[in-house]
Amino acid sequence: MNYKISTEPGARLRIDKWLWAARFFKTRSLAADAVEKGRVRIGGASVKPAKDVRVGDLVEIEIERIVWQVQVLGVCDVRGPASVAQTLYAETDEGRTKRQAELERRKHFREPTATLHGRPTKRDRRVIDKFSGGD
Repeated sequence: MNYKISTEPGARLRIDKWLWAARFFKTRSLAADAVEKGRVRIGGASVKPAKDVRVGDLVEIEIERIVWQVQVLGVCDVRGPASVAQTLYAETDEGRTKRQAELERRKHFREPTATLHGRPTKRDRRVIDKFSGGD
């Protein structure tokens, strides 16, 4: 299949559609939700899903508390394979170092509540009350 990627400086596309085509999100609705929640910024400013992203824009994408800083290299309005999606952006050096540092930190430090699922048991509640000074 022929994927038309536009790399002209004036080329633009909706941010939610671009995020989906660049494979940052599995569906367009997930991309739109992330944009609405303020997890996607263009040039440092929060935007709405209908905002156009242009070639050359700096986009910050927060996925599971990991921030990607990417420079838009091209726009494509269809979702293609990963090899095509990777040609749509280039990660900045600063963003890459921050992302790698966060991944390394996560490797060595686990969140204390990561193992808890659902409501605490009676035993868990007693331990929580003991440490929090409850009755």
